[in-house]
Parts: sequence; C-alpha cells; structure tokens
Amino acid sequence: MLFGMFIDEASVKLRAGNGGRGCASFRREKYIPRGGPDGGDGGNGGHVILECDSNVTDLRTFHFQPQWAAEHGQSGMSSGKYGRRGKSIVLKVPPGLVAINMVTEEIAAELTEPGERLVLLKGGNGGWGNIHFKSSVNRSPRQFKDGEPGEFGDFKFILKTIADVGLVGFPNAGKSTLIQTLTNARPKTAAYPFTTLHPNVGIMSVPDSDVRIKIADIPGLISGAHKNKGLGHQFLRHIERCQGLLYIIDMAATDGREPHQDFSDLQKELGKYDPALLKKPFLVLANKMDEPAAAENLKTFKRKHKKTPLYAASCLLKAGITELSNALLQLVAENRKKIEAESLAESLAESLDEQDKD
Repeated sequence: MLFGMFIDEASVKLRAGNGGRGCASFRREKYIPRGGPDGGDGGNGGHVILECDSNVTDLRTFHFQPQWAAEHGQSGMSSGKYGRRGKSIVLKVPPGLVAINMVTEEIAAELTEPGERLVLLKGGNGGWGNIHFKSSVNRSPRQFKDGEPGEFGDFKFILKTIADVGLVGFPNAGKSTLIQTLTNARPKTAAYPFTTLHPNVGIMSVPDSDVRIKIADIPGLISGAHKNKGLGHQFLRHIERCQGLLYIIDMAATDGREPHQDFSDLQKELGKYDPALLKKPFLVLANKMDEPAAAENLKTFKRKHKKTPLYAASCLLKAGITELSNALLQLVAENRKKIEAESLAESLAESLDEQDKD
C-alpha cells in the first residue's frame, strides 16, 4: 500500500543463480598428445539472502525494483579449473518483514531482529567436469553434468511494525500529538482526521536510565476496519507485533461520539481482526481533558468500564503525561520480564529434550 511514499507491501520476483556447467576436455601438451580428462566443475549459483537492517524503514526499494536475481555460477574450464561461484544477492529488509510465497500462500520467511540473516532461495550446484567420469574401463570420458537450476519464486513482502507499545484510536483522537510529546517522532498533526497515513515509530527515553521504549503511532481506525474498510487491514497488521497497546480516547467528544462507546468499538474492531490482540496488555488514555465536556464524559466512562486501567491527560497542554509515561514504563518492563521468562522456559525445555534423546 502506498501513502505518502511509505510502502509496507510489495510483490517481488526472485531467482537464485544456476550452477555452472561442467567442462569436458582433455589434457593436451607437447609430449602428451593423448592425456586424460581434465575438465573442471562448474561453480555453484548465488543465493538470495534476506538481511534484517534497522536502517531500512519500509519496502519502497522492492516497490520500484520488483525483480532480483543472483549471479549464475561460471562454467568449468580445462586444465582442471573450476568455475567461479556466482555472487549471492543480499536484500536488506526492515525489522518486521514477512515474506509470503504467492503460489503456496505460506510464510517463507519472517525477520524481526536487526542483523538476522536467512537464505530465502538457494543457488544451484555446479555441474561435474569429465574428470569425475574417468574409470578403469573408460579412460577418455566425454560425459559432463550441467549445473542445477537455482530456486526461484514470486513473493509478497509485508511489513508489520515492531514496537513495545502501539497507539490505537479513532481519527483525530490525539495519537500523533501524544507520540510527539512522548518520543522523538515528529508526525504531521492537524485538526482533521487521517493526518497520519502510515505508522510512525518513536523512541521514548527514560531519564536516568538506559531503558528505551519504542512507540508506534498507528493510523486512525474506523468502524468496519476489520472488514478492510478505511485504512483497514494494511494498518491493523502493524498492531500485531506490538507488545502492548495504548487506547487513545477523545474524551471531549467534539464530533458527537460517546467516549465509552469508542473504547468498546475499538476493542470490537481489534477482536474481529485477530482475537489475540485483546489478550495484549493495555492502558487507556482519556485525552483532551482540557475541553469543557471531558470531565462529565470521564465520569460516564469510569462507570461503564470500571476495571479499565485509565489515565487522564491533555496531550496539547502536556498535563498528566508524567503519570502516563510511568505507567507505560511499568507495562513494558513487566511484559519484557514475561517474555524473557517464557524464552528461558523454552530453552530449558529444548535442552531437556536433547538430553533425553542422548
């Protein structure tokens, strides 16, 4: 999808290199006119490799250049010389990339950590030269092998934003103003809907600490987003990899909406798209508390959603932001501990399984 030159989806044709052909030749020198076979092997074809790079932010490279191919292996040569191996191509992709095979519709690769590498398509092996076919009954073999073809395929690259916290809300709820206040991100802000047309990821630094929290400003949703209405699925998927969620509710209700119903509707949209999103830890920010109707709407919200972790603030006046920041820090810290514990448990289980096999 292409909005404001941010591209989070691209279709590509990829091909690994073919292996080089083996050589059929015979040694011919001044005093050795009938030497044996000396044909070398062909070189292997290059691979197609994906590399996760934090400096890459979207998929525009693949939108404008959808076809990529690795180098073929060089053919073998006489005098027992092997062909040169074909150069692999390394495609740098952003964290959160999912590569889907467009024929099988299966996930072929998923990269989340910077520096992570994966061979998506393997190059073909080089063919054998006739030196391999010499035997006691065949002293002058003319056989050789062609190189094997490299793997190829059509893929859809999809980017899913990776962040600690994803901001969720209807258009004009104040998400962009909040992320501008909390982080180093500088998204466009204005008093009309859909000023955010692509995810913005900012870093919230905690004073006197090395802790850094990635916060993603997801474009505003509308009712029916789970059916792909509005910005729909293209942006709902960016919430999937966020570790926690922060719902931004316009408590001023300047457009006649009911804030308590907005929260219910947002959860309904997320749940219909993917029920797992409702299991993520979350906070709710009652925004625009500087507006006249906000205080009364907040009372109604608390009555309708009694057990909801709620924080009141005015992003415009930067009131209540410190309390919210501390709550976000606690939510992320607890979730990171949970993830580390689960990872440790998985590693321990795998280690025990290996011991049992031994």
